[in-house]
Amino acid sequence: MGTGHGRRARSIGRPTLGPHHEDRRMTATLSGASIRAGVWEAIVTGIAVLPALEVMHLERALPGLNCTPFEGQPGAWRVRVPIPVEALHDGVQTFVLRNTVDETRLGHFTLIAGVAMEDDIRAEIDLLRAELDMLKRAFRRHCLETAG
Repeated sequence: MGTGHGRRARSIGRPTLGPHHEDRRMTATLSGASIRAGVWEAIVTGIAVLPALEVMHLERALPGLNCTPFEGQPGAWRVRVPIPVEALHDGVQTFVLRNTVDETRLGHFTLIAGVAMEDDIRAEIDLLRAELDMLKRAFRRHCLETAG
């Protein structure tokens, strides 16, 4: 993970809390997500110190994540990660942003590619609607037959 200062932060495991430790974690939220020129970007708020984040795709961390303070807003961070060409395929691809310290999921983004995928989704929805209509007719017929 890039820190915005040319250094790479290390991923660390779950912290061990002592008996007198007070949990002061803030609730992190994700906003303003967008993709431009192959780079996903979002603002993470609610984290007081430089967060240890990663974006996962198919159980692998994407390289090149950069996290910098968001100017004028304490506890807010601009997160950017390039989407590798190798991650682009026909079908649905889901990318998950998570905190590596406690492995909490902060958000996700999804890419859908390929003309065939669009047709498949619409065809599947049409098929589900047709099956639902068939079940409704059968249920109504059953109710009429058992009511009388």
